[in-house]
Amino acid sequence: MIVDIALYRDGARVELDGCTADLEPVRRRADQPGDFVWVGLHQPTTEELTEVAATFDLHPLAVEDAVKAHQRPKLERYDESLFLVLKTLWYIDEHDAVETGEISLFVGHDFVVSVRHGQGSELQSARRRLEANGAVLTHGPSAVVYAVCDTVVDGYTEVVKSLETDVDEVEAAVFSDLRTKPSERIYTLKREIAEVRRAVMPLRDPMDRFASGQVPGMDPETTPFFRDVADHVARAAEAVDALDNLLSSAFDAHVAQISVQQNDDMRKISAGAALVVVPTLIAGVYGMNFEHMPELKWSFGYPFALALMTAAASGLYVLFKRSGWL
Repeated sequence: MIVDIALYRDGARVELDGCTADLEPVRRRADQPGDFVWVGLHQPTTEELTEVAATFDLHPLAVEDAVKAHQRPKLERYDESLFLVLKTLWYIDEHDAVETGEISLFVGHDFVVSVRHGQGSELQSARRRLEANGAVLTHGPSAVVYAVCDTVVDGYTEVVKSLETDVDEVEAAVFSDLRTKPSERIYTLKREIAEVRRAVMPLRDPMDRFASGQVPGMDPETTPFFRDVADHVARAAEAVDALDNLLSSAFDAHVAQISVQQNDDMRKISAGAALVVVPTLIAGVYGMNFEHMPELKWSFGYPFALALMTAAASGLYVLFKRSGWL
């Protein structure tokens, strides 16, 4: 359940002697100004998270949202604590699939409780980077919120880059001389882009609020850090819109190409039919056994009919070739 428990003081991690399974003693040690505790959990049960909630006095509605893990990104205030929900993303290229997870953050003046669901966006690397930068860590729980948001948004950037590569491949397939069928992949990518949109778009407002210093309880000195994160979120959102528009344009172009190809096929079929129909018409005329038919007793009638068929078919072939029908 508990991945890591840490007590931070003056921008550094304090070593905790003995067992840290009981959170009460750990929190009591955060008794100096600026001290805070960061508890990391992975897919806890309701009972497990309820025990943590009792220690840090977390709001039951927020606890319920963190356990269900099917929330849209949001920022809410409950009494003296903040509740932030982030969607995590990672990309599986071989399936053109975007997988999602969720991180919930409970933030108080002397604690942060992170609840992670899914396999993407592990937070150990964010914790290590933060612990290596004591100047940022001195900003307390606000620094943890920044580090987690920055890690999650960096994941968005990587997913968008992968989607851009796939969209480029779709565009190349659509305008290729080969008769490919990219419509199924276009639909798949548009569905995955919609998944990314559901993670990125709702996060813009919380990040803008952090960046403008409108969130009570957050250290004002962390505002520049959140401005950087908000800028990355805005760029990811713009990229998602651009990719969606490109796929729509690619699909329209694909449909137009299908129509052009069908017209081209019909021209070729019509030209081919004409090459057969005209000689058949001539053969039908000369195949009628009327007694008074012209050329009936002419010794060159048969060669003349064959020559006429050949000439008519050749003339049609040259005409269709010049007009691009063949």
